[in-house]
Amino acid sequence: MERRAFTVEEANALIPVLRAAFERIADEQRRVRVRYEKLQVLDVLWGEAVARPGNPDHDEYLEHRAAIRRAVRAIEELVEREIRGRGLRFPQGGLEYGLVDFPTVFEGRWVFLCWRVDEPGLAAWHEVDAGYRGRQPLTPEHARRMGKEEDPRDMDDSVLDS
Repeated sequence: MERRAFTVEEANALIPVLRAAFERIADEQRRVRVRYEKLQVLDVLWGEAVARPGNPDHDEYLEHRAAIRRAVRAIEELVEREIRGRGLRFPQGGLEYGLVDFPTVFEGRWVFLCWRVDEPGLAAWHEVDAGYRGRQPLTPEHARRMGKEEDPRDMDDSVLDS
């Protein structure tokens, strides 16, 4: 996938799509939790014996495991299609904390516009190596210049491969 630098306007325009994706991810995570809790009950009742075909709860056990696999696959597909597939970065902790980084350029270098699912719009950015703790406020001056100053294809984009 070719790297691109997002402007603040382009990034903000994607936030409703990302918010919907995080809602669907949360739904799938709830499905996993419910099924996992049911597996724990079966484990308390039967231990390893529940995995044996002759066990009376074996079919239920298999059903819960399959449902968990489907939900995990759905989460992976949502992350790939709605986040990574759009050229966005899903940082460590992104799934847990609802974080997405938008690659952009500022003053001739790659940086990330940083958005968290509970924020109404973009309000911060950070250096590529700074992470969430290095977030800085997104000022109107930053917003005016980010993603518009340089052609990122002329810059070393290997710094974004984390």
